[in-house]
This record gives sequence, C-alpha cells and structure tokens, in this order.
Amino acid sequence: MKILAFRFVACALVCFAATAVRAQTQVTVIRAGRLFDSKSGKVVENQVILVEEDKITAVGPADRVQVPPGAQVIDLSGSTVLPGLIDGHTHVFGYGLDDIKPGGPPFASPINDTREYRTLLALANAQKDLRAGFTTLRDLMSHGGGYADVDIKKAINRGFFQGPRMQVSTMGLVATGEGMLGSPEVSLPRNYQTVDSPWAARQAVREQIHYGADWIKFHSTADYEFESDGELRSDPTFTKEEVDAIVDEAHRHKKKTACHAFGGEGLRNCVNAGVDTVEHAIELDDATADQMKSKGIYLELTAYHYSLSDYTARDAKATGAKYSLAALREKSGRLAISRGVKISFGSGAGPFPHGVQAREFAYLVKYGMSTAQAIQTATTVAAEMMGWQDRIGSIEKGKFADIIAVAGSPLSDITELERVKFVMKGGQIIRNDLK
Repeated sequence: MKILAFRFVACALVCFAATAVRAQTQVTVIRAGRLFDSKSGKVVENQVILVEEDKITAVGPADRVQVPPGAQVIDLSGSTVLPGLIDGHTHVFGYGLDDIKPGGPPFASPINDTREYRTLLALANAQKDLRAGFTTLRDLMSHGGGYADVDIKKAINRGFFQGPRMQVSTMGLVATGEGMLGSPEVSLPRNYQTVDSPWAARQAVREQIHYGADWIKFHSTADYEFESDGELRSDPTFTKEEVDAIVDEAHRHKKKTACHAFGGEGLRNCVNAGVDTVEHAIELDDATADQMKSKGIYLELTAYHYSLSDYTARDAKATGAKYSLAALREKSGRLAISRGVKISFGSGAGPFPHGVQAREFAYLVKYGMSTAQAIQTATTVAAEMMGWQDRIGSIEKGKFADIIAVAGSPLSDITELERVKFVMKGGQIIRNDLK
C-alpha cells in the first residue's frame, strides 16, 4: 500500500509540474492589420495570430480569436503581415563585392583565410538573410567550405546562434575541368567535389549524404559564351549516364537533386533524368519547359543575379552590346511563367550581398507574375519544393511561427518586401522596427 501511495503521489507531482509549465508558457498575440494568405493569394484584414512557444496555435478574425489574459501583444495593426520568406538558392559562403568596405579587409579568401574564419562569416551572411525576412534558406554548395554548412545548420537548430532554417547541399558535384583554379603546379582548396564516371558519381552522392547533405547539387553545364548569331553556348559537363547516376543515387536515398544548367544538352540531361529543381535555365525552349511542367520540376530563375554588371559588362564587351544573359533570362523567364512551370523563389545570393535578395521579386513581376504569385514563389511554392509545406510557407495553426511584416502593401508595390520591418522566427522576435 505504501508503494502504491508513493506512486500516486509521484504521478500527481509530475502532473502538477507539467500543468505548471503549461500555465507559465508565454502566449504572444500578433494583431495584423492586413494578413497575406499565401494559399489563396489574398489579403484579409483585422486578424489575430496566437503564438505559443515556436508554433502558431490560432489565427483568424479579431472578433473570433480569444486572446488569453496576460498575453504579450505585438501591434502590427498598421502593417501587412506575411509568412516568413524562403530563398531556395543561396550561397552563404559567398561574398558580394558590396560587402567589401572601403579601407577595410577584403572578403574571405580560401587562399588567405581559414575555413573556420570563413564559416563564421557564412553564419553572419545567413543572419543577414534572416533579418531581411528570409526565415528559411536552401543553400546550394559551400564553395570551399566543405561540410561546414552542415555545422552552421546544426548550430542554428540547436539554439547556439540565431539563424534561418536551412537545408544544405555541402560541396556540390562537378566534372573534371570545372572550378579548377591556378597553375597545375599549385595546390589550392577546391570549391567543389570532382567526379568522373557514373560509379564515382554514386560514391560521391553517398559520401555527401553520409556527412549531412540534404540536397545533391551538381553543375551540368560549364561557363558560357554567345555565338556570332546570338545563340548561347554553354558546354555540358557530365554525360547523360553520369547525370542519371547522380539523380538515381540521390533518389534511392530519399534525397533531392538540384541541377545547375544554363541550357542545351546539359539542361536536357537534367530534365530527362528527373531532377527536382533546375537552377537558372537561361536558355529554355517550349519543349523543355513543357517537359519540366509535366514532371513537376521546379525552376529557380535567379534573375536579379544575371542583371548585375558582372554579367552585363562582360556580355556587352564580348558581343558589342548585341546579346546578354539578362535579355535571354527575361525571354526564357517569361516563357517558363507563361507555360506554367513551377517557379520557386531562388535569388543566388552570395555573388551579390546577402540580405538584399528581395530584389528578385520585382523581376518575377516584370516577367509576367502578379504580385501575389511572386510572393507565393517564396512561401507556399518554395515550402513545397523543400518538402516542408507542413511546417512553413503559410500562417496556419500548427506551423512554425515564422512571420514577417512590412509597412505598406506588397500587393500594390512588390518592392515593399525589400523593406521588411518585422521578423519573427519560431516565435522569437529577430527584429521589430514597427514599435
């Protein structure tokens, strides 16, 4: 009897403690003057969002959602509230030229700086993206960082640092000849993992997955140039058999593949193999676009990236200002949108500074999307692309409290998303300039 009594008291104490913890859980209330419903693409007014710990527990009209006493209230009644944005193509180990301050040190170099130092700067880049409203990133290739992108993701997930949710692709795969720097007499850190032959490709895929890759990213085309008639020439790298092996091996292990391809044979090999996303596809024809649509392959345009002077100046010099990637990007971007290819937001941040990638939205609208559709590329569509549609991409009960706000209306002016004023990730306020 004494043992039973002891067990009863112990159980009662445990239940009491659990009840006390629940009672002490802070509830946060967000009053949203305008709320963008990313599933419908419409704005609803005068909404209330309840946040408990890191999840949304209720959302609805202010007169229907009961606000518990003692809740912390965040007044965004004069703002537009949206789900946290998702950038599906970043390089946190990349540093844009604008990151170099006059009189200050140059950006990190794999020749002069340690991987540890470069990893710290990569974390800082991810935090810039978070403060800009991108609460989730898919980072594609660590560019000399090895498997350190996995470590950054782990450190953020374990709460040691603020940062976005991340899926990473570690070193990425290229064929011999691409990404090789310097003289053959000099040994330099490699930006990528080089593989040749289908079996070597399978081995590399297994290795990267073992060390934490969420995605397998590979380059199916190399550099580019314009022919005299304006045709874009972008040489294929991997053979069809190698591409098939990469995609098949990744899919065997329930991982997805991202294919860098500008066009031509390299792009067709990726689409035929059934990759999950295509990065860039600057030279896209009707047949390939239709095949991507029928297979459900996502396309990330990275349009802002190719409008920068790094490319426009080079193209103008090489072609006498007749042809450019920027013009070809617009043509094929319009084609992809008009043919119904699934467009997921991907900026390519890294060659240009982190934290400014919302400039990509204006190009999506320029190419033919409505402002609502453009926002959906970085919310519902990108969430589906990452397989996280049950966690992020919309403001709904049960999803992570990843929430941003802007002062104006991005449906009227898409550039409002370049001026995010409020960021919450998992119920934690990252910034609030709307106080």
